Parts: sequence; structure tokens; C-alpha cells
Amino acid sequence: MNHATLLARESFIEKRARERIRSLLDPGTFRELLGPFDRMESPWLPMQRIVPQSDDGAVIARGALGGRPVMVAAIESAFQGGSIGEVSGSKLACALELVLAECQKGNVIYPLLLLETGGVRLQEANLGLAVIAEIHSAIAALVHRVPVVGVIAGMVGCFGGMSVAAGLCSHLIVTRQARLGMNGPEVIEQEAGVDELDASDPRLVWSVFGGAPRCRDDLADALVPDDTGAVREAIESAWATGLPATRRSAQLERLPLPSPAPVTSSGAAAGAVSRGGEWLAALTGGKEPEHRYSAAVRSADAPLGGEMARFIAVVPDRENRFPRARDGEVGLEQAWALAREVCSVTRADRDGKKRPIVAIVDVKSQAYGRDEESRGIHLACAAAVDAYANARMSGHPVIALIVGRAMSGAFLAHGYQANRILALDAPDVLVHAMSKEAAARVTRRSVRELEALGDAILPMSYSIRAFAQLGILHARIEGVNANAPSDSDVLRVADAIADAVADARRGPRDLSSRLTSAAARETRKASLEVRRRLALEWPPPREP
Repeated sequence: MNHATLLARESFIEKRARERIRSLLDPGTFRELLGPFDRMESPWLPMQRIVPQSDDGAVIARGALGGRPVMVAAIESAFQGGSIGEVSGSKLACALELVLAECQKGNVIYPLLLLETGGVRLQEANLGLAVIAEIHSAIAALVHRVPVVGVIAGMVGCFGGMSVAAGLCSHLIVTRQARLGMNGPEVIEQEAGVDELDASDPRLVWSVFGGAPRCRDDLADALVPDDTGAVREAIESAWATGLPATRRSAQLERLPLPSPAPVTSSGAAAGAVSRGGEWLAALTGGKEPEHRYSAAVRSADAPLGGEMARFIAVVPDRENRFPRARDGEVGLEQAWALAREVCSVTRADRDGKKRPIVAIVDVKSQAYGRDEESRGIHLACAAAVDAYANARMSGHPVIALIVGRAMSGAFLAHGYQANRILALDAPDVLVHAMSKEAAARVTRRSVRELEALGDAILPMSYSIRAFAQLGILHARIEGVNANAPSDSDVLRVADAIADAVADARRGPRDLSSRLTSAAARETRKASLEVRRRLALEWPPPREP
């Protein structure tokens, strides 16, 4: 390419979010929804003396691209690193849900996601994680009806829970300057050490996360130059291709999984060091668990409320071939095994009654490893999300029971797509986007300061009681010994799960129930207001 051609190119990366959308849409068709003059700001940032932004860093627009009706959602990387908070995440989730509703009526609108994001905004941790799960749910539903196209251009890249959103897309377009991964290089170095990944080595970082290796390894579909015209052409080509024969997140054989050795008594004991393993055994009457796809993912069928249910838990696996995923983390093997496990249930029940699927949640984090990132842990987690979401949408009541830790991307992959979420009210039962020590380092606070903020700002708290006040929990189960449950404890929890199954069967198959509780109406007012206003602005203005 000669110098004159380079000068003529219109850089896509250097544009702000709003400008990027305008540059892609057909002239005169840009119409922003819930823009900056609507002043939908984060209600949580001012409480921490952080200046909010009037659109919360998310731009939603309708228009046309190549004559097709489109909805474009762009994340502004210049605000809080493109992080996802309650308002910005609700804007994306609701816009996708509105596109889904149109498609269900036969009015096809093409969704386009411009992803420049570091993932969850830690200052709104649990609400950021919740709305990312809602984004995942909407994409998982949409990809059956219309191609969802994602674009990662550069500047920030796409990390955290939003990398899972990228993995769920029908088509993914990247530039050479793009970066894509579940855990950013600085986070891996922070959690696993410089020997695992040296974040100051640009050659190494780009060889793992860069757009070119992602495309080479089939984690993205098209590698395009930093040029608006080239990006637009790739988007139109993706839509013209239509729905892929097999979605990337549904390619369950991408990671060969070894046949696990039979569970011996010592092996069973090794898997039972976690609460997840203990509660799997307790709720299934001590039945020998299966581990069809990985020693770290155990399951068993057992009676529940007069029917059979599939119980699934992630447990420690000291012999796992990936060293960063041996202590209850969700790594490559665990996530792909979860996807296969859940899909085996949906396949078996395709023509009959849909069994409840109970995700027993005690997951400390996703795996922080260079090998995991190179092989696409974000896509593995997307496969698990896809499997759980499709089970829920096909009529399986999916119940998550939090018995220990429900952390970050691990919880997104294992539990957050459930129709109903239950939690034991017990010590060390907690939900959050990041461990206390890591979150303190990222937000430049001490652990004590972080805990004090959690007492005042509900989404930042690690307490399960604070989490319940967000309206996301269906039930908080009190008075149970989480570490050594008695027979009566187990019966109480099983009854609570059965009640949740019955409630899920009566309700919708999406995640809308998380916004209807009394707690949600109080604490998630911003989420509800975003949805109200977007729905009002969604129809095109009437001609005079």
C-alpha cells in the first residue's frame, strides 16, 4: 500500500463512539436514542466523587447501513475505560431486546455492536455484572433470528464479560490494532505473576490478544484495515453471509476434552473439598457424580419436587492439565465441559418434558493464564453462557444455587443465565466482579476502604444480603449450615429449589423477572428508567 493510499484512509479507530456510528451509517439516517441531553447518568459514580457522563459512555442509534435497517450500540472507550455500569449496560441490553422484539414480529433489524470496553465497571461491580448477563441473554436469543455483528477496532480492546459478548456474536470483525481477551494482560500479571504474562512486553501481548492472531485462530471472522470504508464493507459482507451454519459458541468440539479417569474414593474426596462438591453430593443423596467431559465438572440426576433434575457443579481438580484452573476456577476445560453437559440435557429432552437444570455455584474466578487466553477462554465461557441460555429459552427451568463464591466471568459462565438465582445466607457466600485484593488494586484503594464503600454503595458490596437488595436473587435461604448441612438443611434447600422451578415454569423464559421484584424496583430504578425511555424513543418519529 503506497503512502498516498494510507493518507486517503479514514481512520476508524481514532473516532469517538458517536462519530464511529455516523461514519458507518448511510448519510442522513443517524438517529440517536437516549442521548446525552436525556442525562441518563450513573447514580453510583457521584456517590464515590467520580464525575459521571450524561450518556454513561454508551451510544445507541438507529439508522440504515447499505439500505438495511440497523441498530448500532457503541461503547465510548474514553469514559471510564469503556467500562459497563448499570446505565450503559442497560442501554445495550434493552436496545438488543427491542431488536429481538421487532424480529419476533417479522420486522428484521440488524444489530451492530462496536466493542471498546474493559468489561465491568468496578465502581458498580455487581450491577455491571448483572447487566452484562442481560446483554449475553439478549445476544443468545437474537443469533437464532438475525446475524449479530461485533466490531473491535482498537484503543481499549474488548475484555472481561464483554469479551464473552463478542464470543456470542454471529460474526466478529477486528482490526490489527484490536485486542480481545477475557483477562487483560495487566490483570493476568497482577493475579498470576510476571512469569505467566509480562504485560510490559508489547510483542508478547499482541501475539496473544491482537487482532491478527485472533483471526488466525478463528476467534474472529475478518481482519480489516483501520479504515471506515473497510469496516463498513466487512459489516455488509457479514450480514450478506447470514446466519452461520454453526455459531462459534456452539462449536463444542473446539477444545478436545480428555476422557476423565473414573472417580475413585480419593478422587471423590479431592472434588469434595469445595462447597460445590459437598452440596452436589448432599442434594443428590450421595449419588456417585458423573464427570463426562472433565474431572472438574461433576453432575448427577436426582429427584427434585416429584421429577428428575440435573445437578451440575464445578469442583477443584488438582490434576487439571491447565495449572491456572485447579482450585475451583472456570478455565478452558471447565467452560467447554459445562457447555457440553448442559447441551447433553437439552438434546436428550428435546421431544419430552424439560428437566430442571440446577447449577450449584462455588466458583472463585475465571482462570488467569496465558495459555487460557491464547486458546480463547472468552469463547469457552461464551459457549457455557450460550448453552445455559438456550436451555432456559427452550423451556428448561435453570436454577442457580450459590453455596460459596460466585465471582466474575466464572459466574457469568456458570449460573448467571439462570431463570432464578438462590443463595445460602452463610459466611463466605458472596457475589462480585473481582476478588477484594484485586479490586482494591485496580481501584487504587485498600481492602478496608473497599469494604467501607460496600457498606454504603450496594453494588460494590461482597455481602450476599446486599446482593439480595439489588433484586436479582429469587430467594435468600437463611439458617442453613453451608459447610456441613444437616438432613433438614438439605431438605429446606431442595424445597426452595423446587419452588423456584415451579415459579420459573410459570414465568417468562427471559431474564425480565430480575427487574420486577420490589427490591429491583427500588434499587435498579436507573435500569428501569433506561428501559422505559428507550421503549418510548424506539419507534421512528411520525411524518408531519
